[in-house]
Amino acid sequence: MRRDMRPIVENADFHPFGLGLESLPPFDQSPFATLMQIGAHVLRNNLFVAPMAGVTDRPFRQLCKRFGAGLAVSEMVTSNSLLYGSEKTRRRANHEGEVSPISVQIAGADPQMMANAARYNVERGAEIIDINMGCPAKKVCNVMAGSALLKDEPLVGRILEAVVKAVPVPVTLKIRTGWDKNNRNAVTIARIAEQSGVQLLAIHGRTRACGYSGEAEYDTIREVKQRTRLPVIANGDITTPEKARQVLEYTGADGVMIGRAAQGRPWIFREIEHYFRTGELLPPPLVSEIRAVLVEHLHELYAFYGRETGVKVARKHISWYTKGLHGSAAFRREMNQLATCEEQLAAVERFFTELEQQDQRLRYEEALVEEAA
Repeated sequence: MRRDMRPIVENADFHPFGLGLESLPPFDQSPFATLMQIGAHVLRNNLFVAPMAGVTDRPFRQLCKRFGAGLAVSEMVTSNSLLYGSEKTRRRANHEGEVSPISVQIAGADPQMMANAARYNVERGAEIIDINMGCPAKKVCNVMAGSALLKDEPLVGRILEAVVKAVPVPVTLKIRTGWDKNNRNAVTIARIAEQSGVQLLAIHGRTRACGYSGEAEYDTIREVKQRTRLPVIANGDITTPEKARQVLEYTGADGVMIGRAAQGRPWIFREIEHYFRTGELLPPPLVSEIRAVLVEHLHELYAFYGRETGVKVARKHISWYTKGLHGSAAFRREMNQLATCEEQLAAVERFFTELEQQDQRLRYEEALVEEAA
């Protein structure tokens, strides 16, 4: 199993994992693509992978980094010490072979437990601790963790201070704009974070009450950036290179964080980085490249979770990779019935072979319809 940073495949147009960037303009000539620093860690750019439960496991984080993400934050790890020994927690804390810097997100509502969780993860390789105050899930908010904490500003301060004092590594914070549209207090939370010693703030442009519905708003992110000295990362509905640039232009944020748009499309970081540095959009990737990327991703999932669980986890990733491609609806229905790694891999090979016969480049049905019109 590969653990290095060498390319999976060759692409004549653009290398899948960032090689060939020497032909692009240097960062200091681009107003959007910038180096970022968190503590002693210098990131390759200002593109972040959002922490997503059940998604940003080690194989996915590594893949996004290889496609150009400057930082990938882990899945949320509970601060409940009783769960430290669980298989799920151990797997989430597994950073074997992961490219530095390793950022681990912790969640909880008790300052001392959060401090202990931070120490626990630093002892196991975490180089950055990220605190979750943005998750809108009911099971998290019902125990006053995640975005529920935005309702209790004094508690926010106590948690941040406890974690910052507990570990010798940088501490970052992920929040939403507030509890609901009538209670957007991100500016106040940012001020508390700055005073507590937090070194970077990521903001999702929705309130807890919004969940993931409606459209993200960037006015609050813009106001926070204007009123804090902290580096600010904008998150929410950033799905294309053009949208990433628009958000940076409007908010003045220091970087962008990509979540759902990277599911099944980890090369979005390559596309954004290239666009930021050249002003040009890359052509769609080759079908052969994405087939190779997906196949290697599947092998990584099987190795990481074990074959039985790996097959189940792989189903959602295969669905994301193929959504919108010609014939993918029937393929996804078939995929959900397959029970072994071998069956999954064979089905993926067949699907992408048929796809390549239609077009060498990845074409989504929406694009095909527009071209036909």
